[in-house]
Amino acid sequence: MIIDTVCRLCSSCCPIEAEVEGDRLIGARRKSFLDPDKRLPCPKLAAAPEIVYSPARLTTPLIKKEDGSGFREAGWDEALDLAASEFFRHREQSGAQAIAWLRGMAADWGAPWDYPNRLMHAFGSPNTIGNGSICFVGRDFAHSYVYGAMAFPEAKSAQCIIVWGKNDGNTALGAAEGIHWAKEHGATLIVVDPVRTALGRKADIWLQIKPGHDGLLAMTMINEIIKEKLYDAAFVEQYTVGFEALKEAAAQYPVEQAAETLWLSAEQIRQVARLYAVTKPAAIVDGNGLDMHRDVFDATRAIAMLRALTGNLDKPGGDVLPQPIPARNIQLKERLAEGAVPITRDYPLFNDFSETWGNQVQGCVVDAILEENPYPLKMVVVQSGNPLVTMADSTRTRAAFAKLETLVVIDLFMTETARLADVVLPASSCFEKTQLNRSSIRNNPMFLQDAVIPPVGDSWPDWKIVFELGRRLGLNEEFPWQTAEEAIDYQLAPAGVTVEQLRANGKGLRIEAMRYEKYRDQPFKTPSGKVEFFSSRLAEAGFSGTPFANGLGADPISFADQSADYPILGVSGSRDIRFTNSQFRAIPSLLKSGVGCVVDIHPDDAALQAIAEGDRIGIETPKGAVAMTARIATVVRPGMVRLAWGWGDYDPRGNLNALTEDDVRGPVSGTSTSRSFMCRLRKL
Repeated sequence: MIIDTVCRLCSSCCPIEAEVEGDRLIGARRKSFLDPDKRLPCPKLAAAPEIVYSPARLTTPLIKKEDGSGFREAGWDEALDLAASEFFRHREQSGAQAIAWLRGMAADWGAPWDYPNRLMHAFGSPNTIGNGSICFVGRDFAHSYVYGAMAFPEAKSAQCIIVWGKNDGNTALGAAEGIHWAKEHGATLIVVDPVRTALGRKADIWLQIKPGHDGLLAMTMINEIIKEKLYDAAFVEQYTVGFEALKEAAAQYPVEQAAETLWLSAEQIRQVARLYAVTKPAAIVDGNGLDMHRDVFDATRAIAMLRALTGNLDKPGGDVLPQPIPARNIQLKERLAEGAVPITRDYPLFNDFSETWGNQVQGCVVDAILEENPYPLKMVVVQSGNPLVTMADSTRTRAAFAKLETLVVIDLFMTETARLADVVLPASSCFEKTQLNRSSIRNNPMFLQDAVIPPVGDSWPDWKIVFELGRRLGLNEEFPWQTAEEAIDYQLAPAGVTVEQLRANGKGLRIEAMRYEKYRDQPFKTPSGKVEFFSSRLAEAGFSGTPFANGLGADPISFADQSADYPILGVSGSRDIRFTNSQFRAIPSLLKSGVGCVVDIHPDDAALQAIAEGDRIGIETPKGAVAMTARIATVVRPGMVRLAWGWGDYDPRGNLNALTEDDVRGPVSGTSTSRSFMCRLRKL
């Protein structure tokens, strides 16, 4: 039997067809506008049955033994009762704010983000924390401050595409197919990336930019476009505010002065600025390569302004503003006591820019545990995340989680983080649970992630874990739903859509016709109702209203002031299509199908240090050291190395985040630079 659903083995939320025999998943294939033989293969989806039925899956609740020697199996009643008793104990002793719920990306950001927020707010804690300060949400924040929502590129219909800090061939195959299709049909492809990715090799122009300097490139392009009068004057005049402020700020960054810093030539920058400005329609695909740098907020704002400046905003083949699905906000934030302050209180603009994104500066969890700032955390629930591997400065993160009085982990597999837990709750995979993904409510059309098989073993879907825990906390009225379908129907009532309708429209349900240039009859969702090249909200909060109006600030690369001792520039490696962050390295076929934990070293640097292919290499920063296998490659330039990321569960010696820091954070989004850092190498 073939069942329409959504794959959530990564954050792309690809619509798929699952093949099921009886109650067993046999296989799955991704839907695409391309013929089956032309689609890009996804190794994770090919390995879906192996992931679902892996002997490494957690299939029963675990409770830490009293002597700390390991875990014992338990039933759900005992495990959830223990977790609930710890909730009550810490609220009684320290207040509800002493409990935090830390979310990773693996359970999605739709209803599975809403449910724990609802639980925590109703219980009295403001501390449901995501990882958005180093990922998608930080860029969503920046887009929203420019034109009210995060625009998405229609690359397939574009004539010029800039892929900026993204490699969809390793992250979002549907988007990659659209880019390839457009390129094959005459579109100009420009790739901005310090590493020569597969898209970089395919590009008409590859800008091998210096890591962390994306904001400078964007401001330089803005200056060039304004100076040469290549901008859309009519759009700027009618639909934007702050143009003169942007013009003045960008004038600080002439091409000739910026080129050397960017590792580019003035001619390259001018060529790209002109191509993007005059080719219609043009789209910018921005990605995670912009994240994990302190200035990601202003860098992304500047890139967002390029879209509006050139008139490519909300145009077919440009960057389109979403048409969100009407849905109930079920997070119950209004139930928090007056004056309840989250541990992320130093980032109020980020906390409040969206009605539902909430708090996203995950480093504040570590601060609150170790430094008790702004107050101590005593208990953390980690859902679908692995902070000991994925958060910056792993040594400090591990010390924090080891200090906790109570740790509860919800996951499919045992992780480095789960090994420290007092209670481990086994979650079901995406094929075993029905849920509403954020990608299905932020824009048309809607797709249901539909359970195609029952939960494996005694695992539970995330929604059921949260609902049952909530009821044990006395929140029966807040969690009246007995099924995911009931909860989804309640949330989608304003849209007039039900789970039954979504199932009946497995190819996608559109409730509103696709519209472009919506700004002609409805204002942008900004305070001014227009695109804001200058933000009064930021200025009133003491920040620069226009990106980089007060200069670039400190070097965005970590440990740049210690480059005499750490002379090599290291960058966090690209995301491997076989894995999602630190997940799935327990799956044999995925491990066998590609390279392992390697450091890419340019041949010139390898020759200087007598390093050969396959040598074991130590990489050090002021924070720590790791060991990886050398791979000699020209994907990086001399003086720079790329380190594999996400291997800390598989091999703790290869945990890249032992090298990164969270000491200095961007003042608006709380983002630390963990993407690029100065380091040194030694042959082991």
